[in-house]
Amino acid sequence: MKEVCVITGGGSGMGLATAKYIKDRLVIISGRTETKLAAACEELKKEGVEAIYKTCDTSSRASVAELAKFAADQGVIKQVINCAGMSPSMTNGEKLLKINALGTVYVNQEFAKYMDKGSVICDVASNSAYSLPGAMVKPFKFFYKQADKNEDLFLKGILKVTGLISDDYLSAGMAYALSKNFVTWYAAKTAFDLGPRGIRVCSVSPGLIATDMGNAEVEHGGDLVEKACECRMGEADELGYCIATCADPRNGYLAAVDVLADGGSTRGNAEFKHDPLAPLKMAGIIK
Repeated sequence: MKEVCVITGGGSGMGLATAKYIKDRLVIISGRTETKLAAACEELKKEGVEAIYKTCDTSSRASVAELAKFAADQGVIKQVINCAGMSPSMTNGEKLLKINALGTVYVNQEFAKYMDKGSVICDVASNSAYSLPGAMVKPFKFFYKQADKNEDLFLKGILKVTGLISDDYLSAGMAYALSKNFVTWYAAKTAFDLGPRGIRVCSVSPGLIATDMGNAEVEHGGDLVEKACECRMGEADELGYCIATCADPRNGYLAAVDVLADGGSTRGNAEFKHDPLAPLKMAGIIK
């Protein structure tokens, strides 16, 4: 049977860029828009990638389960790369949590049912996962632990706090940061859950990347460009290669860890180009 790599959010941006580096197996890309997926498949085929697509809304467990079954019917699932996600400029806090956070739960759980020893799950987070102070994030860990047990409690617990921020974008921004911090946490949790079965799990946290989604966030997050070592945004191809490398089965000892691929902007903001007010700005306490 064919070996299969599934990439959610594979119709554009980093997901599509990642797919171009995987040429030794069947690549299944998924997303919500069929026309975008069809065009992406044609682009991948020109790059020498054997690719097919299936629509999927990762905020729906049923939709993810359908995608997982479809992938298993095509061959042996060796890699699952979860790039699907939305940013604060695209929607509200509740939708961000459903897609970015609960979507990660659904992908990891539903695909794990069909995966075996030597396979890999790579969840894509964001350097926003590191934007809030640890002391601020710590109380939310209780709700993180509810995500795969009590979804309503998970959502209500986080939204109760983010909803206190009057500015809609800043409220969504905090929800986004927590959703991506959750992704790094849940990927590590899944790594320990699935490790005994020989399934490796890790995550990658990109910085501000020059994709349609990244460019939409420049107005609010553009200061991170100046905090990066080279004072620039990342390119989709650069992150595609990083993600594909982390998800390569040969990287067998890279597990339960988040790879921060942000051009140094997180470290720069924390130390070398430090803005002491940045955490308060990200939390919406000051502008």
